[in-house]
Amino acid sequence: MDKKKVTAPLVCHGHSRPVVDLFYSPITPDGFFLISASKDSNPMLRNGETGDWIGTFQGHKGAVWSCCLDKPALRAASASADFSAKLWDALTGDELHSFEHKHIVRACAFSEDTQFLLTGGFEKILRIYDLNRPDAPPREVDKSPGSVRTVSWLHSDQTILGSCSDMGGVRFWDVRSGQIVRTLETEEAVTSVEVSQDGRYITTADGSSIKFWDANHSFGLVKSYKMPCKMESASLEPRFGNKFVAGGEDLWVHVFDFHTGAEIGCNKGHHGPVHCVRFAPGGDSYASGSEDGTIRIWQLGPHNEQETSLANGSEMDAKDSTDEVTQKVEDLNIGKEEKAASQKEEATDV
Repeated sequence: MDKKKVTAPLVCHGHSRPVVDLFYSPITPDGFFLISASKDSNPMLRNGETGDWIGTFQGHKGAVWSCCLDKPALRAASASADFSAKLWDALTGDELHSFEHKHIVRACAFSEDTQFLLTGGFEKILRIYDLNRPDAPPREVDKSPGSVRTVSWLHSDQTILGSCSDMGGVRFWDVRSGQIVRTLETEEAVTSVEVSQDGRYITTADGSSIKFWDANHSFGLVKSYKMPCKMESASLEPRFGNKFVAGGEDLWVHVFDFHTGAEIGCNKGHHGPVHCVRFAPGGDSYASGSEDGTIRIWQLGPHNEQETSLANGSEMDAKDSTDEVTQKVEDLNIGKEEKAASQKEEATDV
């Protein structure tokens, strides 16, 4: 039988409620960083390699659904159920600006040149904020046909990608005209969209299917693989492009061969559905966020060869002792007074 590969992850505690989004920065002179969004209303910043907690951005009064860092990892952004998207100083944790909306904000993304912030949510409107003039009214493009679930930039900020919570497909907006110019058709709603680090592929998760699309020429479907369960998120290995990870309702983080779709690894450790998975920019590790409130960072090792193999399809639980690798965060402040416990209970699930 096929061998299964498992690893013992670094376990990152700190969130008190489900982790629903993860985002890695590019590699910077200071290393790379990982930001997480959670229903506990407190986005957290960590060292992307070790998982060590750096700080918590405090100010939202509702569940945070999406988070991101700009290219140099100097600013962060978050989208929340409190009807706002916030811009943060990633060095001090200070709130730089709050962009008010009329409904839940589900997604946000910095442009590649870091000059703009894109948001989308239950209003079915994509807004582009000029970060050089944060008080100026945003530009709005052609309305989304449904509630916005994900947003991404493509083609050096000339194209916007967006998926909806209540219908299938990924839509392309031309930034210059503001119009929808193309749709990648899927049978189910797309819960995860990732543009590969080299810009070649768009990775999508829709139900029990993971798809890879040509991002530059035909925009056609390159590969489509049926998954063993409903998957909520997928990420392509950025260095070699030879494998991808996916996570979903079965609590496991699966590793697949990109060329054949064969499962080559299956990592256990989470105690709830996996909502988000992302590869680190160097491709040596990947992170997963779960309903159980933890983030787990799984190492691939040099050339993806240092995983522990188990013969005959047997499975081995990741040892609970790894939970001690990353200490629980006791002080969730970053340069601000601690919030009253009653205010933390205002986090909403929508």
